[in-house]
Amino acid sequence: MPELSRNQVFVYAAVAVALLLVGARAIRGESRADPPFAAAGSGGSSIGGSFSVGGESGDVVVDVTGAVRRPGVYRMPAGSRVDDAVSRAGGPTGKAELEAVNLAARLADGQQVVVPERLTASASPAGATAEDGPISLGTATVEQLEGIDGIGPVTAGDIVEFRDQHGGLSSVDQLDQVPGIGPATMSALRERLQP
Repeated sequence: MPELSRNQVFVYAAVAVALLLVGARAIRGESRADPPFAAAGSGGSSIGGSFSVGGESGDVVVDVTGAVRRPGVYRMPAGSRVDDAVSRAGGPTGKAELEAVNLAARLADGQQVVVPERLTASASPAGATAEDGPISLGTATVEQLEGIDGIGPVTAGDIVEFRDQHGGLSSVDQLDQVPGIGPATMSALRERLQP
């Protein structure tokens, strides 16, 4: 093998360094380009990822709070309405004051949608039962159960159905077996119901 001159070694080294720099730059450029494509195609409800200016990703992220079944932060398609966001959050609870919300308004990225609760001082049947004392678990109607914090129309219907299937209930604690009733709801039920 012939011996290389000092100039040849220098040229080969310069070429090798140049190739390494070009390769490193290409790899770094690919790693920067990958995350936006992955985030745009994920379609999930996670908030991470990059958003392009002007809504090119086709999504808006909104915070839905107040009298909804599953408050939280949701990713919605661009052009969605407030009604779509409320539905995505599980719909309104039995105490929601939907008349105070413009359900037809378009959503904007970063918007907070607040669904307020009805005032308890109103002359509704639920308000009247709250003043009369505890509700009988054996005779409670769906409407009376909806007046309890954390109970909406679906859960109230599930409670009545569970009661009817089991031939009545001897204790409020038995309602812990109804799907969708957690510790906070059980606390509210114990305060407002009697066997």
